[in-house]
Parts: sequence; C-alpha cells; structure tokens
Amino acid sequence: MAAAVTPPRGMRDFLPAEKARREHALGVIRHSFASHGFDEIETPVMEDAARLHSGLGGDNEKLAFAVMKRGLGPADAAAAAESGDLLSLADLGLRFDLTVPLARFYATHRAELPTVFRAIQIAPVWRAERPQKGRFRQFMQCDIDIIGEAGPLAEVELITATAAALDALGLTGCSIRINDRRVLAGLLAHWGIAPELTDRALITIDKLDKIGVDGVVAELTSLGIAAAGEADEITATLHAIAGAGWDLLADAPPAWLDVAAYDDLLALRGAMPGIRLVFDPTLVRGMGYYTGTIFEIAHPDLGYSLGGGGRYDGMIGRFLGTDVPACGFSIGFERIVDLLPADAGAGVDAVVLVHEKDADPAALVTLKAELAAGGNRVRLERRAKNLKPVLERAAAAGYTRFAFVGAGVTDAASLEFKPLA
Repeated sequence: MAAAVTPPRGMRDFLPAEKARREHALGVIRHSFASHGFDEIETPVMEDAARLHSGLGGDNEKLAFAVMKRGLGPADAAAAAESGDLLSLADLGLRFDLTVPLARFYATHRAELPTVFRAIQIAPVWRAERPQKGRFRQFMQCDIDIIGEAGPLAEVELITATAAALDALGLTGCSIRINDRRVLAGLLAHWGIAPELTDRALITIDKLDKIGVDGVVAELTSLGIAAAGEADEITATLHAIAGAGWDLLADAPPAWLDVAAYDDLLALRGAMPGIRLVFDPTLVRGMGYYTGTIFEIAHPDLGYSLGGGGRYDGMIGRFLGTDVPACGFSIGFERIVDLLPADAGAGVDAVVLVHEKDADPAALVTLKAELAAGGNRVRLERRAKNLKPVLERAAAAGYTRFAFVGAGVTDAASLEFKPLA
C-alpha cells in the first residue's frame, strides 16, 4: 500500500491559481502599506527559545514549535522527561508571530533606525494548533507597526493604512472595533475581580461573541473569578453595554468607565472621520502584552475578526531595559484571501499556444518571447488528442485565451486567439 503523500497536518500546498491569488493579495497589501510610509523588514524564521518563552507572547508561547539542540542523545531526552523540563532540549524555536521578532529586531538595530520607525512584516509563522477549519499550523501574517511614537498619531496611521489596504483589496463594509485596556481594567475593578485573576477573566470575556452573556457569567462563576452575588452585576452590566457603542455617555458615564481613555478614543474617531470606528467596551484582544488602545477588523457578514492589534508599550523594554512606545496592526491574511474572488490576480493577459509535437522549438520560443515582451503571460501546450482537459486546466490557472500555432506561423500577429471560457 502506497504511503500517504499529503502535506503535514495543518499545512497546505497551493496550486497555481490559488498561489496567484495569494500573491496578488500580498502585492496589494504591500503596496498599500508602503504608500503610507512603512518600510518592509525581514527577520529569521527562528528565534532563541528563551526569547520565545519569555512571557511576551501570551498563550501563543504554548504553541511554539521547538527546535532541538544538536548532539542530544536518549539520555538527555530521558532526563528532560523525568524533570518535566522538555524545553531544556531546545535552544531555538519557530516564530509564532511577528511581534516578538520585531521587538528583538528593534533592540538589535535601534541605532540604525529612525526615531519613529514604521515597519512592514509579511511572512509565515508557525503554531502547533489543533488543525481545523480556519486554523493552520503554518500561515501568513501581514503586520504594520510603529515604534517610538507615544501619541495617538501611531493609532491613526495604523488604522488609516489598514483601512486603505482593505479598500484596495475590494473588501467593503468593514468597520474597526476599538477599545482601551484602561476601560477593561475599570470594568473588572467595578465587578470586584481580584487583580491576580484579571488575565483569566479577560480570556473569558473575550468569548462574549461566541458564548453570549450567560455563557461568560457562567464561566466566570465556575472558575471562581466571580462570586454568586457579583454574577448578577456582571450580567446586568454586559446587557447594558451590549451594542451601546459611542452612545454609552448619552446620559452620564457609568461608574466603571475610564473617562480619560474614552475621551482618547473619541479623539481618535474625530481624527479619522472617513473610517467607521465602533466603540466596544467588551473588546479584549487575546494578547496579554497590550497596554492601551486595542482594535479589531469586523465585517457585517462574518462572525469572526479579519485582523486586529493595539498598543504594546512594555514589550521592547524587556530587551532594552528602557520602555519604548509601540503599536501595531495585523491583517488576518488567511481569512481575507478567502473572501477575494477566484480570479483575483489574473489581471495580466494570459495566453496558451497550442503546438504540434514536432513543432520547431526555435519558432515557438520566438513567438513566446514576442508575446511576453508585449506584457502577456504565455504557456506552451502540446496538442493532445483530447484537448479539452488541457484547456480547462489552463483556464483554472488563470489563462484567458489560446491559439493554435500552425506550421507557417512566424509572428504573433498571425495567431488567431480564441477565449478559454
């Protein structure tokens, strides 16, 4: 019985048409980000294991692929297993996001970078996810980050550039949900949730759009985060603010609202009148390193976000010993590319030249070069007894026209093209 020849679980092959669509989307995103003054960088696919497990990556650290040290033997593995310290076997790991590598990159090259650095990173990352629909072990991330800008200009530039990229891709109807970690802190304090339980409480609140108010309250209670008496208050608050948005202050600010943070968010909305910002005081974002503003891309027809980000002023200081303001936005590429039409990226005129088995190679190459010089994408196909599947495969790969190359054809003007549709 033949061995399976599929890719590893959670990883994928891409056929030519899908690869073309992905590269088209990546090109649009790159161009849009660059037009807003961001510069692309590249970092290694691996980082030191200690750095990847330094507490900067939140729960994603648990999903990092470890790279074993060279020269280890069975005794080393047995000792690590006995002590429960399996990470001692690894000195490197595959990056699980692009933010931790960026923080290391900035710490390494700070003297060579401008005071305010605007970075683009578009690259694959790896996580040991449980493979399922929409979750892969290797996937692309498209990040822009601004390092060194402490004021609201960073958020304005990031959100504006991201909205422009979505427009350039043809994705309409998107909005940006926005919140601030100070708002969440005030909410948890109002409910009487102990500071040491904050992170776990936020993980549960982050599930609000999936399990609803009752589900969130039940989970907080079952975990011992909320006492029975507090559950009623949490339920009432969540129902009161559901969908309230910017109207939250219509009468008077709730006791839990951090008004300074809310005013900062109002100022951001005023600075971007052409972008639909939706205030959502229950927006969490999963990463524990966020320190202020957080935001997420929403689409009216989808129950999941298309990307997000926020301010993470404390991360780079872990490497430098001095805090550096930082803020970033990541487009969820794998989700967005699935929303694009199947023929995205097929804009170049692509033609197929069908030739006989004994056709003159020099004549074929000359024809191909002439068409390619005119901006065409050209494929040569040998004429088959049954040509239909050949042309169908070409059409699926984005080719639009074909022509038969007769014995006397010596220039492209003599070719008679027909549509592949």
